[in-house]
Amino acid sequence: MPHPIMFSDDDPVLARVREIALAFPTVTEKVAHGRPTFRCPKMFGMYGGHEKRIDKATPGRSFDQALLVVADPSEREALLSDERFFLPAYMGAYGWVGLILDDDTDWAEVGELLDASFREVAPKRTIAELDAR
Repeated sequence: MPHPIMFSDDDPVLARVREIALAFPTVTEKVAHGRPTFRCPKMFGMYGGHEKRIDKATPGRSFDQALLVVADPSEREALLSDERFFLPAYMGAYGWVGLILDDDTDWAEVGELLDASFREVAPKRTIAELDAR
């Protein structure tokens, strides 16, 4: 059974994320697990997500307006110490972090996070293409 769609195409926050993510070379968008994902061809970004459960008594929060990225390993702990970030369910164990997006979002920071995530997973030739721009 396919996952239900968990986003709205007319979400203005998603539109801003798309604008940034799709500007990277070779990037495509694909809906997976009911959410938009950005790939090069490996996934480097996802819109929306759930926080990892701390324990059985405390359910993780759900964020419809969030960005999940592969964090630079040297920056991951610092990001997670910031209250705007969270450890995503399932993907957190593989180096991913989530950023809650709201009216105070720093879109330059979103671009930097997507750039770092892209560089973690993109092929070397695609990174060279990005650097040549």
